[in-house]
Amino acid sequence: MRRAGVMRCIVLGMFAALAASACTAGEPLKVGSKRFTESYILGEIVAQTAQGARVPVVHKPGMGATGILFAAVKSGAIDVYPEYTGTIAFELLKDRSATDLAAINRALAPLGLGAGVPLGFNNSYALAMLEADAERLGIVSLSDLARHPRLRFGLSQEFLNRADGWPVLRSAYRFGFEPAGLDHGLAYEALAAGQIDAIDVYTTDAKRARYRLRVLADDRGVFPRYDAVLVYRLDLGARFPAAWSALQKLEGRISTQRMVALNAQAELDGKPFAAVARDFLSGADDAPAAGARAGFLQLLFGADFWRLTGQHLLLVFVSLAFAVAGGIPLGIAAARDPGVARTVLAIVGVVQTVPSLALLAFLIPLLGTIGTLPALLALFLYSLLPIVRNTYSGLLDIPAALQEAARALGLPATARLRLIELPLAARSILSGVKTSAVVNVGTATIAAFIGAGGYGERIASGLALNDNAVLLAGAVPAAGLALLVEALFSQLDRRLISAGLQSPGPGR
Repeated sequence: MRRAGVMRCIVLGMFAALAASACTAGEPLKVGSKRFTESYILGEIVAQTAQGARVPVVHKPGMGATGILFAAVKSGAIDVYPEYTGTIAFELLKDRSATDLAAINRALAPLGLGAGVPLGFNNSYALAMLEADAERLGIVSLSDLARHPRLRFGLSQEFLNRADGWPVLRSAYRFGFEPAGLDHGLAYEALAAGQIDAIDVYTTDAKRARYRLRVLADDRGVFPRYDAVLVYRLDLGARFPAAWSALQKLEGRISTQRMVALNAQAELDGKPFAAVARDFLSGADDAPAAGARAGFLQLLFGADFWRLTGQHLLLVFVSLAFAVAGGIPLGIAAARDPGVARTVLAIVGVVQTVPSLALLAFLIPLLGTIGTLPALLALFLYSLLPIVRNTYSGLLDIPAALQEAARALGLPATARLRLIELPLAARSILSGVKTSAVVNVGTATIAAFIGAGGYGERIASGLALNDNAVLLAGAVPAAGLALLVEALFSQLDRRLISAGLQSPGPGR
């Protein structure tokens, strides 16, 4: 009875945490941003501008690539996010003729969306090389690259696959290169180290001057203009009139040179994205960053620590609670019927092999939303295999003599399961639950890429900035939480498992 009471309290607590997260004092304006420096900053500028109009705001930073943000704004998971006209025309609308805002808005209107508030700068794609290498090889424009077929390209995954990225560039310039995929935040260091010869850059990248890069001229005019705008739901003005009025005042406020300077404050000076946005809006962004870069302990226990911890715990334990509720019955059914065992174990085994980002990308259109719900579902699916398999094997490992004795006593099947079989398999089952919990702690960091929060927010930010300290400020608490969960379940093992079922000592 004591064990059942403890488990009941744990499960009820997990569900209470989920319910509490769903309760809000009022509907906030939801702002999204992509997983690169400039989008983080613009997302903060949008969020803080709306907050200045006394509107409750939630900013979901670093949510991933273009497709995820667009799916989010279409579904209503977010209300507004910064985007670029060329990206909207090429990647989202698949219409190269949509070259101005009027044409873009005609195409977006049937989706309940609009694009507006041009911020004042154009951030186009480009390819770049180290100035010394480009000078030595006589490369000035993209056409010149064709004379050097042995060059090594390291291109971001999004650029490699976007309709307005590498495919159109390769076709227009007849390139025969086979580029490697590389995270944009790591590309500059790889270029400087001589591991690659050319990378894709944005024309507002702050690191171009630091690494002495030559941006190659697009002499065939392949890339369109990428004027920064806001993509928003058409009902935003009606739902948040004060915020919408404030956001419209951002029009034309950020020049290309200003955006480069803002990016530099984050990437080169180590200034937090929120501080960059705050100083820009207050007119103090030209001032140098105050003081030295934050130390690791300051980053680790920063202002967002408890918020991220709460989000991470919610993702881990709510998904685990559902996995326990579903996985143990599935394991019992598998132990009862070999046919069921083959089917169930095959399905949960296949789910475990699906890459986490791929599963999240599949669940977003399936559920019509981003954030906590698809993240919880993905973590639930990943949690099933250890619980199902350990329940199944724990029941099968019960000695046949004990099962026969239970039948001889005339106990019905449900009583045998409750009083004999599950207690005997308890150690194996709890071990499976512990494995799922520890794995969930690490896997939950991926959920930040779809706006579900948790320690993954810091990891995504660290990758965008190529800042190991920020990355570790997310990875270290995740590792610490995994160790804590391991210790917690070890204690539960001692308290919940009968002494007679503990590991036998010598001579017993």
